[in-house]
Amino acid sequence: MSATVERPANTTADESLVRVERRGPVVHLTLNRATRYNVLSAATITALRAMLEHLALDREVHVVVIAAEGRAFSAGHDLTEMGPDAGIEDMRTLFTACSELMLTIQHLPQPVIARVQGIATAAGCQLVAMCDLAVASSNARFAVSGINLGLFCATPAVALSRNILQKQAMEMLLTGDFIDAQTARERGLVNRVVPPEALDAEIEKLAMAIAAKSPAAVAAGKRLFYEQQEMSIEAAYAKAAEAMACNAVMDDARGGIASFTKRAD
Repeated sequence: MSATVERPANTTADESLVRVERRGPVVHLTLNRATRYNVLSAATITALRAMLEHLALDREVHVVVIAAEGRAFSAGHDLTEMGPDAGIEDMRTLFTACSELMLTIQHLPQPVIARVQGIATAAGCQLVAMCDLAVASSNARFAVSGINLGLFCATPAVALSRNILQKQAMEMLLTGDFIDAQTARERGLVNRVVPPEALDAEIEKLAMAIAAKSPAAVAAGKRLFYEQQEMSIEAAYAKAAEAMACNAVMDDARGGIASFTKRAD
């Protein structure tokens, strides 16, 4: 059963940009500008970030899915906002806002799953890469194609290079060529590829499997996962050991361990 999620007050005017639906412990945020290939306009970036920050505080939400309507997951930035009248400060504001959206996804306590039903290009591909998990339709395609317009996809490169191998990332960034869904899975950009008609069922299966786990353990684990990636191995192990010690004395872990040891006796 689905239900409407209460929206933060400052996004009520932008409901046409991001549709929100709660399905039990899972919330779906759907980019809703199919006729514009779900471009990440400044308004869409603001609306999506505001809703994520709102959901971060909702303990009843265990998983977030980012989806899209139409043929495209997202074609990246709205190029009409990057025309000749846009100066350097306008561009700094736009790309900083987009980067803050991407970091909001990583800092969210809940895991975020990308539901990729169509093409994901430039900042749209970046959005897929920044989600914790991604499930793609077999007809989805991916590219960081700014180079074809004389614009190296520098901010998408940050996310892409943290998902796939360096030379594979550089090839995509330097050629702007598309890769298909199966190649994206082989390279680590997406977790699963399914036929279009099976996409929703696969998303639900994955989301509910995660939603059934301890939210506190999941949130702590997600935070540790990203923090340790930027550390030396010694610092990472020290950080991870502390994280596990804190997790082990949480109520959920205490109860789970007690239940397991009782069954083992």
